[in-house]
Amino acid sequence: MSTTQQATVRKPGEGRCIGVVGDVYRMLVTGEETNGKYAIWEALVPPGGGPPPHVHSREEEGFYILEGEIALQIGDERQVARAGTFVNTPAGTPHAFKNESGKPARMLISVAPAGLEKMFFEVGVPVAPGATTAPPPTKEEIERMLAVAPRYGIEIRLWGT
Repeated sequence: MSTTQQATVRKPGEGRCIGVVGDVYRMLVTGEETNGKYAIWEALVPPGGGPPPHVHSREEEGFYILEGEIALQIGDERQVARAGTFVNTPAGTPHAFKNESGKPARMLISVAPAGLEKMFFEVGVPVAPGATTAPPPTKEEIERMLAVAPRYGIEIRLWGT
């Protein structure tokens, strides 16, 4: 079996970094590098950070907590995930995550199939490689996210809906 795909190697601090609604995402591998099969990025989530409840119609999303803790809402269940915890959310499952602690959290996020990273590139703001913080979300960034998300099969919900 031959392949024209090249191996992807990201050393510490390497990879395109995007600030999305206050979180920093460092792309470790994108759909362009996996023939669209999956994408993985590192997320740095500051205290209070994380997206609102949302539903992916296309991809499963996995979360592996590396440092700190993240409160996860998956459907009607809520749990606090600490370092070493992995959670996979199937497509169609309402979910959200939030850093409710007073310390930054770091995790790996995977999506399969790939494609969601393109939405981040479209709505986020570039941040320097190695950045540990992103600018706080602006009204314009939030409005852009709400406008663009449906094109990527994402339904953003309000808390409690």
